[in-house]
Amino acid sequence: MEYRRLGSTGMYVSEISYGNWVTHGSQVESEAATKCVRTALDVGITTFDTADVYAGTKAESILGKALKGVRRESYELFTKVYFPTGTGKNDRGLSRKHIMESCNASLKRLNTDHIDLYQAHRFDFETPLEETLSALDDLIRQGKVSYIGFSEWNAEQIKAALKIQDDRGYNRFVSSQPQYSALWRVIEAEVVPLSRKEGIGQIVWSPMAQGVLTGKYLPGKKVPAGSRATDKKSGAGFISRWMRDDVLTAVQNLKPIADEAGVTIGQLSLAWVLANDNVSSAIMGATKPSQVKENVKASGIKLSSDQIKAIDKVLGDLPERDATKNVSPNPRA
Repeated sequence: MEYRRLGSTGMYVSEISYGNWVTHGSQVESEAATKCVRTALDVGITTFDTADVYAGTKAESILGKALKGVRRESYELFTKVYFPTGTGKNDRGLSRKHIMESCNASLKRLNTDHIDLYQAHRFDFETPLEETLSALDDLIRQGKVSYIGFSEWNAEQIKAALKIQDDRGYNRFVSSQPQYSALWRVIEAEVVPLSRKEGIGQIVWSPMAQGVLTGKYLPGKKVPAGSRATDKKSGAGFISRWMRDDVLTAVQNLKPIADEAGVTIGQLSLAWVLANDNVSSAIMGATKPSQVKENVKASGIKLSSDQIKAIDKVLGDLPERDATKNVSPNPRA
């Protein structure tokens, strides 16, 4: 495993991080999750990403149990706030009330006294931005949070937040967590250039396009039993956009490039994401330890410019590049 600095901070993260969005509490329960987490630690993964909303808060609890007994200073723990975690009118969003209450609840579930990176899971159109940023700054000053970031904010939202943080002397955002893969490139036009300028690193989710970029889905063939494409609880809605023969055929055409590099198609896809120098870490999920061991082999792979060009040529016009697709839900719209 190799490690990179998170944006311009002094904290290092593993190039491959372990995320439990659609696994812990949904696809796998505590015992299987613990095996995956312990395998991740054994192969050098030190960065673990979750969120209060995952599996209705169960994912945080399972991760906290899986990390029990591990020296706290030896790993980086990331979680998020925004989506509903209850039925009350204040059980969602980025109000001061919800941020403070959610952070305290996450600390208990994760069995820790601090969160290394606390992220605004989406942009909140209903809460004044200054209120959100003030609350996040207070959490850092209270010692409950070390760094703050956001997920799926667009360039204008990021600029507005940074201006307030600079004007008020608040701690700045250091990370962005967007969807990013060889098939989903909507951050490249605006978010990545701005992030480079402002010292913000990307911690990307779904770097293998919900599993499509592993090559396990074949054109014209029935999807494998038990795969994500068959499980509505584990992201089948996200993957459906790619379950087309033209996409699946193109992915199979990546195999000669992967073979030349001595890797699998999935490892090639992770290496492609890590070739972007603004990416600090790529989040992978796993339901069994063998998947963890397989994916971490992508760390340290250096693709040549010719290999990257070859990947782009194979995928052609299939990747989504429209910057307007980088959006948060707006209840006022």
